[in-house]
Formats: sequence, structure tokens, C-alpha cells
Amino acid sequence: MIHARIAGTGGYLPGEAVTNDDLVKRGIDTSDEWIASRTGIRARHFAPPGVTASGLALAAARRAIEAAGCEAGDIDLLIVATSTPDYIFPSTATLVQAGLGIRNGGAAFDVQAVCCGFVYGLAVAEKFIASGSHRRALVIGAEVFSRILDWSDRGTCVLFGDGAGAVVLEASSTPGVRAVALHADGGHHAILCVPGGVADGKVTGDPFLRMDGQAVFKFAVKALGDVAQEVADLAGAPRASIDWLVPHQANIRIIQATARRLGLPMDKVVTTVERHGNTSAASVPLALDCAVRDGRIRAGQRVVIEGVGGGFTWGAALIDF
Repeated sequence: MIHARIAGTGGYLPGEAVTNDDLVKRGIDTSDEWIASRTGIRARHFAPPGVTASGLALAAARRAIEAAGCEAGDIDLLIVATSTPDYIFPSTATLVQAGLGIRNGGAAFDVQAVCCGFVYGLAVAEKFIASGSHRRALVIGAEVFSRILDWSDRGTCVLFGDGAGAVVLEASSTPGVRAVALHADGGHHAILCVPGGVADGKVTGDPFLRMDGQAVFKFAVKALGDVAQEVADLAGAPRASIDWLVPHQANIRIIQATARRLGLPMDKVVTTVERHGNTSAASVPLALDCAVRDGRIRAGQRVVIEGVGGGFTWGAALIDF
């Protein structure tokens, strides 16, 4: 049987950290205490003008490829999860493929599941590898959410940041990604969305991110708790066997509530939200890369990753390292 294992991780945050106090200096009606007490966020990063999702993705991809000890040409499947692509088309994945110098390569495409996009992308890549059709996949989450924020809405603009995270998945005879679960319910689309588009060369509708914070909180806590337990059950893994939970980094209160539902102590939960805010599809791989590189996540450990995002979409994966 063919399995998919994580061979390397990478992450990238653009520019200098923008603190909560920096946002106050920019004229946003807020404070460090207001943001930190409600979300746990202390800073975030914004991509400079001209820097796009593909540029962030490329930086994270190179680090993941280096960590995996392979070459860009060894990648035969490239998936980018993003809600802020460079263009309507071509896909951001093909732009990253070109940036890596891969010519006549394997499949390259984007997935769009907002903050759960990386989990969706990982699940898709695992299926390709398990089928035997592909040997090595590069899965990236990359976002430039700063481009879709309404800076007069302090309830949303203080929450998000830009960044990218990536993993290289390789075919192996040893189990790695042991179970995945994906879900969606479009009936909740209105509580977190960007209700605009482009037609006839003009923006139609509302081009900014809009969110009902309380509704999102309630939905996210239940969905994340349920789906983490679901993948543990699918893998036949008791909660006590889980070494680390790597959740979507949206809000420390959501993360804490999810951990309580699972009966996991916070010292088993990877949190990076205080450093980069909500980076949507990039948040899970950024947190994963951080914990791998600082030595918390090691070979032989069991990790659950999970995400929830607009759509609504949610999902999780149980992974043996």
C-alpha cells in the first residue's frame, strides 16, 4: 500500500511585523488591549505593493523543498490553496510552477476553501499519491488578505495578515497521512464572505471581507472539535495518542475552546496567531512549519491539523511524522 508522508515544511512572512500599536498609529480606532484580549493577536505581516500570493508561495515552497532534500524538478503535483490569487486565471499554482523553473511538469492547480484551503489541498494530494499516479506533491497555502480588507472596519481589519506555508508530500511504504475528513455547508456562506466580483471591467457588489464574528465563533468551535474527533476515530487513534494539535490560527479563544472540547491541554496545541494573525489558507502550514523547525514536532509523533473557513468549509487530517 502506498502512503503519503510529509518530507519537508516551509513558511514565509513578508516584510516587518505590524503590531497592534502600529495599526493605532495608522489611524484605526482600536488598541493593543482591545485586539489582544479578544483575539490573542499581537502582530501580523502585510505584503508590500506588487508582492502577490504567488511570490509568497514561491518563497515558502523553496524552503519546503530544501527541507525535503529534493529538487523542484522532482515535484509532479503542485497545489496552491488561496482565496487571493494573482489573477482570475491562470492559476497561482502554475505561476509558482514557473517560478520554480519546472517545465512540462505534472499537474498544477488551485483549490479554494478559504481558511480550510490547505487541509483541502493536503487531502487532495494524499489521494493522488495513494493512487500511485504521483510520487511527490507540493501543497501550499498562500494569502494576501490585506488587499481585501476594509480599513474602516476594526472588527475585521485587525484580524488578518499575509503569508504562505508549504509542505512536500512523498510516496512511502510507511503511513503518514492516516486519515482526512472534509466538510462543507453552503447555507452558512453569508457569515463570512467577500460578496463582490468583476464584470465588464468593473467591481460589482462589495469587494471587502465581511464577517459576523459571533456566528463564525460559534460555528468554528463546534466544527473544529467535531472534525478533529472524526479523524481520530477514522484512524483508530485515541485522544491520548495525539502529540500535537495544529489548528487554524484565527483567534486564540476559538483555539482554546476547541482544545477544551477535545480534552487536550494547551501545551499540546501549536499557536502562532499572536505573531501573524489570521493568514487564512496559510495559517495551518505556517504554524506547522514553526513547530517543526523549533523542534516541537519530531519524527515519531502524531499530529492533527484542522481548519474552518468561509463557505462554510471545515476539515482535518491526522498525520504521523
